[in-house]
Amino acid sequence: MAYISPMTETEVISMTPAISMTANAARRVAEIATKLGKDPVLRLWVDSGGCSGFQYRFGLADSIETDDIQAQGEGASLVVDPISLDLVRGSAVDFVQSLGGKSFKVTNPEAQAGCGCGSSFSV
Repeated sequence: MAYISPMTETEVISMTPAISMTANAARRVAEIATKLGKDPVLRLWVDSGGCSGFQYRFGLADSIETDDIQAQGEGASLVVDPISLDLVRGSAVDFVQSLGGKSFKVTNPEAQAGCGCGSSFSV
């Protein structure tokens, strides 16, 4: 059984049946986008690889595709493509700060196992 750590901020600001984002994550997306002069849209996608089979990837989206699933709030959006959504359905994205650094963190109910850093998982 995989251990899923609690979110650092429990207030979920936007939720669809498929994906959610905390207020903390939305604020960080907005900060990054402002510094880079881009729209505050964070894209989450899944690549193969990592120590557990799949890896979470994040980046500011250049566009929102018509089939993307979106979560919105606090002046930012989270988008996920339909293929990646199959692997992260029901997940929540948070932004965390710890001794190991700052990062976006996915709490994924679909993950059966994951690595210590939280960036890869298996289903």
